[in-house]
Amino acid sequence: MWIRTAGERDLPTIHALLVETWHDTYDAIYGVEKVSEINDTWHTLDRLRERLTQPGTEFIVADNGEKICGVAFASTDDGKLIQLHQLYVSPLVQGQGAGKLLLEEIAMCFPDMRCIRLEVEESNSSAVAFYAHLGFAEAGRTENCGAPDSGLPALVLEKHFS
Repeated sequence: MWIRTAGERDLPTIHALLVETWHDTYDAIYGVEKVSEINDTWHTLDRLRERLTQPGTEFIVADNGEKICGVAFASTDDGKLIQLHQLYVSPLVQGQGAGKLLLEEIAMCFPDMRCIRLEVEESNSSAVAFYAHLGFAEAGRTENCGAPDSGLPALVLEKHFS
């Protein structure tokens, strides 16, 4: 498996991966209707396309040679604080190292990084455990995970670097 920059031709596959992963992860938490609404708003091809050229960002995929099996998107305003907006791995390959590879690549893309911050649904115990295993710690909470006025509460996790 290797990590590479996402491209225009990857967008339909990334969209499908996000829809699949969100339903697999969040249907039991938010309900199918809410997850479908989020997918229809946050994961459209147009929204994904915007990420390809956004300054101060990295948009990467994990590719196993047959298909894209993971995606990550991060941004920064100053190069020091990195906001990890997305890190999703297909349910079929979770636990096989793609998430860790994506996170390591994000860290390498921002050489002046001092902190990575992310939001995670507290009920998503596998994601919380994944990030804790990699050294992330709770730094707060938000009532609007992923978008202003989303109404989705989440933990805010951070990992600091020297």
